[in-house]
Amino acid sequence: MSSSAHQPPTPPGVTVATTAHDHGSKSRIAPEEIAVGVVVGRTSEYFDFFVFGIAAVLVFPHVFFPFADGLRGLLYAFTIFSFAFISRPFGTALFMTVQRRWGRSVKLTAALFVLGTATAGMAFLPGYSVLGERSIWLLAFFRLVQGIGFGGSWDGLPSLLAMNAPPQRRGWYSMMGQLGAPIGFIIAAGLFLFLHWSLESDDFLSWGWRYPFYVAFAVNVVALFARLRLVVTHEYTEMLEEGQLEPISTREMVRSQGYNIFLGAFAALASYALFHLVTVFPLSWIALQNTQDLNSVLIVQLCGAAIAIVCTVISGRIADRIGRRTTLGLFAIFIGVFALFAPFLMGGGSTRQDIFILVGFALLGLSYGQAAGTVTSNFEQRFRYTGAALTTDFAWLFGAAFAPLVALGLSAEFGLIAVSAYLLSGTVCTLLALRINKAFETRD
Repeated sequence: MSSSAHQPPTPPGVTVATTAHDHGSKSRIAPEEIAVGVVVGRTSEYFDFFVFGIAAVLVFPHVFFPFADGLRGLLYAFTIFSFAFISRPFGTALFMTVQRRWGRSVKLTAALFVLGTATAGMAFLPGYSVLGERSIWLLAFFRLVQGIGFGGSWDGLPSLLAMNAPPQRRGWYSMMGQLGAPIGFIIAAGLFLFLHWSLESDDFLSWGWRYPFYVAFAVNVVALFARLRLVVTHEYTEMLEEGQLEPISTREMVRSQGYNIFLGAFAALASYALFHLVTVFPLSWIALQNTQDLNSVLIVQLCGAAIAIVCTVISGRIADRIGRRTTLGLFAIFIGVFALFAPFLMGGGSTRQDIFILVGFALLGLSYGQAAGTVTSNFEQRFRYTGAALTTDFAWLFGAAFAPLVALGLSAEFGLIAVSAYLLSGTVCTLLALRINKAFETRD
């Protein structure tokens, strides 16, 4: 009996899309529905990262490193901040093994349980005044575990979306998952702004800062059910199988596709380098220099994130006109030009610092909006599921993990020219990788 006799009817209101792998096979989940799952998943992920990043400036130097001066306290906090990016590829490798053995729903549930447990652990963690150095070790441990959970939470939806989006609108659909970054930042920064503004300093440092971590746990639970609702369906499974999207072992990926992983990671480096230099770094630099009120900075950053949402949407339109790789390269050049003005803007008064933040967020939306579309396009279909996950992991590791630590440390020592150098290096890496990438790219 043919398998087609067992195909369930198409649910009402869901359109039929044709996969890139087999134009004769039909899927029952529209790209729009996949896009919703991508946005929900990425928003919860970025929210967790920004909660920790903002706390690394406003809270951790006082709560976990009270023995250090302002600069060293921030540098210690940023060192632990990088741990999640270091452990993230290991989480991807571990949970790909879990998926091969027990399936996608077990993998995703276990990964988000690990992530939520680590986040909740931070929320309940006593400070240095109670546990001494053990509080620092526990914070570092929870951050490492958080990175493992992040790596394991890869659901394959961005790869599936890229393959099922209409060819003439792939730039548009590629940007949708990237909307999670500014949305996640708005939620995290908005929570911290409310608490920091409404509470006395002692109350905020005692218990107020913990609430965003509680919220992060709740957001992960909601995101889990929203993604499982899509991931466990027969239609999703069928689309993955038709597209040959399967969890490949990390060893095989590195052996056969290592060049694509690293080229894809470096192709988006300018975007990832800019990511934390307009979010976490300005907050830390202004806190250190005491040039303006931190609540005012958070308000400006919230406005910047709103601009980033608009620019991310615009990047989808631009990419569909001129191509995703051209869009990423073009705005990498703009980031390089912007880097030249970093010392003038961040070294000035509040107005110039605000301009740095707002322009930086605009460029972030325009460039980061197409980062995901580029990193998946080189892989053959069967490698895209794992390849896209590892490429994203290494892009975060190379481009963003150490950005606040390096930028703040070098700027304190040598001046804000270090920020220019960091961004320019990202621009050079992006342009070089895109140049090499062109020779290897497989049309998606």
